[in-house]
Amino acid sequence: MLDRPPYQGPYRKLVLAFDVGTTFSGISYCILDPGEAPHIQGVTRYPAQEHVGGASKIPSILYYDRSQHVRAVGAEALQEHIVEQAEDEQWIKVEWWKMHLRSKHLSATHISDNDIPPLPLGVSAIQVLTDFMRYLFHCARIYIQETHANGEQLWSSFGEDIDFVLSHPNGWEGAQQSQIRHAAVLAGLVPDASRGSQDRISLVTEGEASLHYCVSNILASDTWSRVPIEKSNDDREASSGSEPRSSGTREPDGGVIVVDAGGGTVDLSAYSMKSGARSGPALSFTEVAPAECRLQGSVFVTRRAHGYLKEKLKDSRFSDEDYINQMADVFDKSSKLRFRRAEDPCYIKFGTSRDKDPAYNIRGGQLKLRGEEVATLFEPSIQSIVDAIENQRKASSKPISLVFLVGGFAASDYLFAQLQDRLVTYGINISRPDNHANKAVADGAVSFYLDCLVSSRVAKFTYGFICDTQYIANDPEFRARNHKIYTSVSGTQAIPGAFRSILKKGTRVFETQEFSRWITDEGTSRSELKRRRGVITVYRGSKADPRWADEEEDMFTHLCTIKADATEAARNLQVQHRGSHSYYRIAYRIILHFGLTELRAQLAWMENGVEKQSPATVVYDDEMR
Repeated sequence: MLDRPPYQGPYRKLVLAFDVGTTFSGISYCILDPGEAPHIQGVTRYPAQEHVGGASKIPSILYYDRSQHVRAVGAEALQEHIVEQAEDEQWIKVEWWKMHLRSKHLSATHISDNDIPPLPLGVSAIQVLTDFMRYLFHCARIYIQETHANGEQLWSSFGEDIDFVLSHPNGWEGAQQSQIRHAAVLAGLVPDASRGSQDRISLVTEGEASLHYCVSNILASDTWSRVPIEKSNDDREASSGSEPRSSGTREPDGGVIVVDAGGGTVDLSAYSMKSGARSGPALSFTEVAPAECRLQGSVFVTRRAHGYLKEKLKDSRFSDEDYINQMADVFDKSSKLRFRRAEDPCYIKFGTSRDKDPAYNIRGGQLKLRGEEVATLFEPSIQSIVDAIENQRKASSKPISLVFLVGGFAASDYLFAQLQDRLVTYGINISRPDNHANKAVADGAVSFYLDCLVSSRVAKFTYGFICDTQYIANDPEFRARNHKIYTSVSGTQAIPGAFRSILKKGTRVFETQEFSRWITDEGTSRSELKRRRGVITVYRGSKADPRWADEEEDMFTHLCTIKADATEAARNLQVQHRGSHSYYRIAYRIILHFGLTELRAQLAWMENGVEKQSPATVVYDDEMR
């Protein structure tokens, strides 16, 4: 376990982490008392929890009535009387709803919105997230009040001193982060959308949260001792001397991949441990490859099973959709987890002793499937994980020696065994931490808040601007675009569609590091230049230095718009003349901070030889509609 120093804050504070998953969700928390070492705890009791397996999580299920009001959530939604009432009153069951929030840029040719259970008419995915987080907050409050001594007084002592850590898949981007923050406000977690209250919300990727969990729970184990350490500059200088090093020298530079295999997504993150003590404040990790996210979690094994059963039994008397749904549900809750080897049969117990059809291997209300049939249902997910690990291994700046498998899907012994067999060819060991299925992301999210173990991250894409640029007559790339030439406000020839990068894919980014580019705009008046806005564009292709947006148009997507007040910068602009053209020109620097889990921006300009700065607002497309 990490040896955390006593909390140095002036007053008591509560940290709540919500792991909102596709199929199951959990809560972890930490009460910060001045002078006391922080201790991460989990909510292990929920309303109607006795009706589901595993005390640390509840199903991510809600029921809405026909008026779009929530009627049941979590384990309560599985109670027999609730299911009966839902059928009588035509409530709508909402599950897998997190997939509706996914980034549309994720590679997911195998699914579409039609493959995901629909939302109730008039209810958005953000509204479902809002209602679900409101319920999780209620569960956390009740649990703390009932579990701790003088629990109600303890809860009252927090007041508004409650910070929230909300996790999301690696593949979610700024638009999804903005939606999470908006839902947190609607759910009443923080009072409004002002910066002061928003500072009480921290966002963390599920991959990074899982790393923190692994460090917190495996740090002192033999497994972790096999993770090579990245040498610091001092280590490298010492090892280059003539004196031989002792037998206790550090291992060669190397890295570890954390695979969070959940219900909907599989998140992969690669890290290298920096040199220093293996515990305490000196412990630090750097990301060594762009994080990945695959839509191949366990729900897609179940989805494939549903399609397979429907086709297999289409000519039998069990082809009715109710039978197929029941079989798929049993497969999801038990058969899938019990499946271990392709050589062994798999059984789906769905009916009574009177239900039989030997022609389809149905006897005594039980369907028998050959192990090879079930293995094919797992195969796309397994191969996707192996491919993603191979991608990270190739992209990593350090050799990968170890994989940690966490998340609910990690409970599958078949998945674990298959990954073991296939990764051995790369010389990679794979390990599953204890309690991997229930606690990794929620506990790790609190550790992220307390410990901040990751000192740098790797850019997943190339970020920049699509802009107009002055025409260069002797450049063949410009001549090829002669048909786009226009005359600017200043009278010069220019063409649109140039791409200018600010941050290139694969660049290691530190939290305090700035990335910027100078931009020049022209206008016919000062007032025209007082409000500046620029679109940050993401290039998702394979070119190392893309220059023109018209060469791979489908690889360039809008990320967000940077809005800034440039009144101060425009105030002292002087009119300029070029032939018959009179115009104003403003030069400013857009500063972007990519090192945190969320993008931050600033505007800078020169005034009398001194750089001045002002804050800029990051607005995502969904907020501008």
